[in-house]
Amino acid sequence: MNSADSSTLSAPFCLLEIGYSKIFNTCLLEVSIILFLTILIICGNLVVIFVFHCAPLLSQHSTSAFIQTMAYADLLVGVSCLFPSLSLLHLLKGLDPKLTCQVFGYMVSVLKSVSMASLACVSVDRYIAITRPLTYASLVTPCRVRCCVVLIWLYSALVFLPSFMEWGKPGYHGDVVRWCAVEWRTNPFFTAFIVALVYAPAAIIICFTYANIFKICRQHTREINERHAPKNSQHPEYAMVLFRITSVFYILWLPYILYFLLESGQIYRHPAASFFTTWLAISNSFCNCLIYSLSNSAFRKGLKRLCSFCLQRTGRGFRVKNTKKTGLGSIEKGCSGPGYVFDQEDVGVGTTYHV
Repeated sequence: MNSADSSTLSAPFCLLEIGYSKIFNTCLLEVSIILFLTILIICGNLVVIFVFHCAPLLSQHSTSAFIQTMAYADLLVGVSCLFPSLSLLHLLKGLDPKLTCQVFGYMVSVLKSVSMASLACVSVDRYIAITRPLTYASLVTPCRVRCCVVLIWLYSALVFLPSFMEWGKPGYHGDVVRWCAVEWRTNPFFTAFIVALVYAPAAIIICFTYANIFKICRQHTREINERHAPKNSQHPEYAMVLFRITSVFYILWLPYILYFLLESGQIYRHPAASFFTTWLAISNSFCNCLIYSLSNSAFRKGLKRLCSFCLQRTGRGFRVKNTKKTGLGSIEKGCSGPGYVFDQEDVGVGTTYHV
């Protein structure tokens, strides 16, 4: 074997044709993108989990259970994404490529399925809270919420099990390894199976529930504007939150689903397209913590109090003035505030439901 052949074998497998660094002998562009997203996902979801841990009153609402489930799943997505980074940096050697690809692809697929199912459950929870406010407490009980969370994990774990039985590839999450990209092919029937049982139901549920909620918001706003002065003619912030939620979800997930279908049907296949669509969808794990948590008025209060407490502990002398509405209580006192309060300007004019 000559030196040219040995250098070719020692060079890492890069999906992107650009970005290979001979100095570091790695796919520098891919490593940078993956590490950047991994850090964002892990840090963002750790903040969400820590705020929920320090403000237990946030957990009193059923939507919070699904947001926490989504945060834990997205955090595990970020942790599992360390595998492709370490692989590209030559820090994982001696592992069986086939088994490694199957385990990593299965883990990330299950976690993304849990995250997507949690998004759908959040939309259903908000839809029930708005359309049936009087019977909401009897319909959405803590026991049913816990059962729903367990079913989400079990369902996601079972759907992707056939990937170990040579049915096909569940996604493109491990394509930074040569065997995943070259040897492990997608199967059109297995792809249709996954889309029909995971991606399509979640997308349809989210679209249906938020579209109807948006209509209700516009109808309520129109009725309120007819009764009050023109100064209240602006749309409530809640409708804009719904628009951001649906827009980000479809922008990040549709390219991945479309390419998954095109590649499985042998219509179109390109390594760069598989890389960017995959990691665009995975970046949704970071966007989830921003949209679904920061759009929650109670979470924002908890985050402000957490930041205030941390700054006080570091001796910077920063203090947040006490407001008349103490929805969460202070973190210093164990979050033992009087209640779970929503500001009218955060929810929308004349509404009392959870955002």
